[in-house]
Amino acid sequence: MSLLTVRDPLPVQIETILPQPRAAVLAMPAYHPPLAGRDALRLDFNENTFSPSPTVLEKLHTITPAALTTYPERGPVEVIVARHHGLEADQVILTNGVDEAIHLICVAFLDASDEALIFTPGFFMYDVSIEMMAPGGLRKVQANSTLAFDLPRFLAAITPRTKLIIVASPNNPTGATVPRADLLAIAAAAPHSVVMVDEAYFHFHGETVLPDAGHVPNLIVTRTFSKAYGLANLRVGMIAGPSRLIGFLRKVSSPYNVNGIALAVLPNALADQQYLAWYVDEVRVGRQRIMAGLDALGVPYFPSEANFVLMNIGPLHQELVAAMRRRGVLLRDRSTDPECDGFVRMTVGVAEQVTQGLAALAESLGEIGWTHG
Repeated sequence: MSLLTVRDPLPVQIETILPQPRAAVLAMPAYHPPLAGRDALRLDFNENTFSPSPTVLEKLHTITPAALTTYPERGPVEVIVARHHGLEADQVILTNGVDEAIHLICVAFLDASDEALIFTPGFFMYDVSIEMMAPGGLRKVQANSTLAFDLPRFLAAITPRTKLIIVASPNNPTGATVPRADLLAIAAAAPHSVVMVDEAYFHFHGETVLPDAGHVPNLIVTRTFSKAYGLANLRVGMIAGPSRLIGFLRKVSSPYNVNGIALAVLPNALADQQYLAWYVDEVRVGRQRIMAGLDALGVPYFPSEANFVLMNIGPLHQELVAAMRRRGVLLRDRSTDPECDGFVRMTVGVAEQVTQGLAALAESLGEIGWTHG
């Protein structure tokens, strides 16, 4: 006789007998990126729209079957990454993209009774990881109508309970930046807090606090190799900061969190600065073309220093995204954010992709009958 037998259902609600997650998990927001059906010109997710360095592709062809059977070694590549950025190896930890970096920082530094402070609109994964560790502790400083960073209001929101502060520069989804002096002022005003500066889009702007991260005791910087370097599918990012803080992050990190393929090609991506400079220049020129094109079409937008431009379409935002998809171009509708109602984001590609995107945008606006104001 089997030890497992089928019995009649118990006369109780099934939810009362199934395993339940922590209350914080039940309450935390969920991130549902619209990834299905992306066989088109992908101007929706701020990815590199072209390719990683040719040297990365060459390196991929040298990876042997035997290499796939071993656990990846992060340490030797962290030495290379640290040296590339003028840091010591104990000041850098590689992560499974910036998503994991955010998660590790929250796990390492947030207790349930702590508060974390962010500026909105911003990257939704901040909300997810913060609420997981400090339920009800997320504090937001909302942008004004220009979506610019407001330093006085942000400084005023810091309290003795603020344990983590996250500021992105350039910011997603606005493309706005925060001056280095303001970021250092935040770190100085909150010595009891970890100040994380998210520089995922640094390459398209150029100003950084990374050199300060090894000297300011509460400042850490996150970077991704998904955007300018084109390694989004391999999931690799980094955290840089004082060795003391990085040491805590190592304690909560898996030793094999970054896959071996990413570790194998990352040194090649870093070394090919000529290719990186070419791609970044393509994006910067394309960004100006898109903003000029939006001016010509009369579409309001927010000036950007990232690889995307956020435009204000208003009530016809869904219709525009659908019309663009019919023309083989994907845009990101950001109207799920309360602060971004009616806003649509367009990633900047290389020259021919910008031309295609602007042509499709002009046609789509005409199709849906959009008019400014």
